[in-house]
Amino acid sequence: MHPLILLSTLVASLVSLTSATALTYKIAPNEKACFYTFVSSKNAKIAYYFAVQSGGSFDVDYSVVGPNEKIIMEGERERQGDFVFTAVDEGEYRFCFNNEMSTWAEKFVDFEIAVENESRAQLPSKQGTSPEQTSALEESIFKLSGQLSTITRNQKYFRTRENRNFSTVRSTERRIFNFSVVEGLMMVTMAGLQVFIVRFFFQGARKGYV
Repeated sequence: MHPLILLSTLVASLVSLTSATALTYKIAPNEKACFYTFVSSKNAKIAYYFAVQSGGSFDVDYSVVGPNEKIIMEGERERQGDFVFTAVDEGEYRFCFNNEMSTWAEKFVDFEIAVENESRAQLPSKQGTSPEQTSALEESIFKLSGQLSTITRNQKYFRTRENRNFSTVRSTERRIFNFSVVEGLMMVTMAGLQVFIVRFFFQGARKGYV
């Protein structure tokens, strides 16, 4: 079998062993939103990532609940999180975001839920190919998969930082504009008040001479 076919077979097997969901959701004020994923086998790895892209102080409450209503993890006022845990039980897992602490700010949250089975895909054997060669190719593919996952997570991190920094710049621009408007109004008010005081003094002086 051609090495390219071996590579394609392994990649296809890896894809079939992993299921992932990546979404962006807008959480309204005082809203609690939950998302569900079903794990069909025990000891599956679940990777869970989220990041608040905009809104308020870029924070949200989160929780992960297992099939038996057992709280696996939770946190309050977190900006982002990146977790990997083992699903001990089969069944439905619930991932919730809570924005009930906010009364006016809606928030955009990027999140990804990936379920990966523990078992590794096996490369089909080829006549004349030693197990060492097959194992080396398999390890190279898994190492490449890990590097791609790292690159993807870094991209998400930099995107989150870019959104937050851009929001800070926009907030600073609004504050500078508002301060400039207030400063201009104060200068106009002070100038008008000075004119009024000067006119008042001159009118009082004229009455004294008369």
